[in-house]
Amino acid sequence: MDFFNVYIMGSVQMLVGFHFFVRLLQKNIKIYYYGVFAAGALFVIQFVKAGRMADFGAFVLLLTVSGIWICHADWKSSVLYAALTVEIMHLSYGIVNSLQGMLYPLAYPFHPKLVGIAFMVLGNAALLLAAVCYRMVCRYFSYYETIKKQYVLMILIPVLTIFLMGEYITSIIYGLGVTNSSEIMININYFQILGIQLLGMASLFCVMFAYKKLLQNFHLTTELSLLEQEEHSLNQYVEEAKANYDKTKSFRHDIKNHITVVKELLQGGKPEQALDYIGDMEDMTEELSFPCSTNNPVADILLGNKLGIAESMGIDVCCSLLLPYPCLVRDIDFCIILSNALDNAIHACRDMDDGARKYIRVSGRIQGDFILLEIENSFQGKGLFRTGTGLSNVKAIAEKYHGAVSVKTQGTEFMLSVLLIIPQHSESISRQMG
Repeated sequence: MDFFNVYIMGSVQMLVGFHFFVRLLQKNIKIYYYGVFAAGALFVIQFVKAGRMADFGAFVLLLTVSGIWICHADWKSSVLYAALTVEIMHLSYGIVNSLQGMLYPLAYPFHPKLVGIAFMVLGNAALLLAAVCYRMVCRYFSYYETIKKQYVLMILIPVLTIFLMGEYITSIIYGLGVTNSSEIMININYFQILGIQLLGMASLFCVMFAYKKLLQNFHLTTELSLLEQEEHSLNQYVEEAKANYDKTKSFRHDIKNHITVVKELLQGGKPEQALDYIGDMEDMTEELSFPCSTNNPVADILLGNKLGIAESMGIDVCCSLLLPYPCLVRDIDFCIILSNALDNAIHACRDMDDGARKYIRVSGRIQGDFILLEIENSFQGKGLFRTGTGLSNVKAIAEKYHGAVSVKTQGTEFMLSVLLIIPQHSESISRQMG
């Protein structure tokens, strides 16, 4: 029975902890690595027998090394999650052992042999409790951010403090409960130990909750900063579009005067001067022209800027987009959709292997009250597409206009489709914008 409890259940206990540790790191590993870890666990069980402190340190060290070498995780995440994994396991076993200590004297007189066997089996319920706690952590306290160096000690110190204080107080209670006289008398207050261990587990979850909120606030602050930068850039597009629109309006107003000047030069027998004047007019029109003509001056400026960046990176671009103008959709909303979609497309093309075909196609059409925007681009084609802040912003704009967003991938092609519903009556859209 000692062999079963020490080696078999000890290995199972460590493997359960290792599985949770891998899930926290959000890594996928080959099944045979579990066998490698089990061998390391047996080594620890065989040669580390100095007490709970040594067990804690050895298990944390084994998990940390496994996280770095097997899971290829950074050392900060490995150390923090290793300590968290081992502490949950220790507290779970401590809680179950305290409950056994409380119930055993009450049940023992009824049927000593049966009670002994039952409590020996129930001792393994700690593994089930640990698994439940692990599942709760993975479900409600999963950390999607890279661990910041300055945050490691902020979380690691409370975890270690909970362990050390629990061990210290428990050792005092055990020390007071064991007195030497003519024979050893054991009178341990398991209620106190159980209370300490339950408080330790609750404190651990409070620390994790605070840590999750800290990371969420950090992420929201970063997103807010990026959105402010994006708003500033989009406002620049709007101002530039207005300036170009005013120049175009002025040029159209003066076109008759330009034609009159050219006509007089030709009639006066000055063809060379007329050609020079026409050349100057061509330069003016080039300054006012847009690489993409969507019927929306703000979108034209943005597309010209973004697709120009893509072309400079060797990406083939094509634009066949037509937008209603004026329109109940705000210019800034069109810019948010196109800017985020094109930034993602450029980033995806940039990450492709050299020699691969890179392209971005922007298209759209209007049908009744519906506007459909489509952005297609090539991408690496490996792994899953992750939803980021940019796509979330696009979805928010689509929902604002009672529309929808669709993402499709096929091979190395990625397509983002955005549907906007634009009612003919301004009262309908005003409720959406409110």
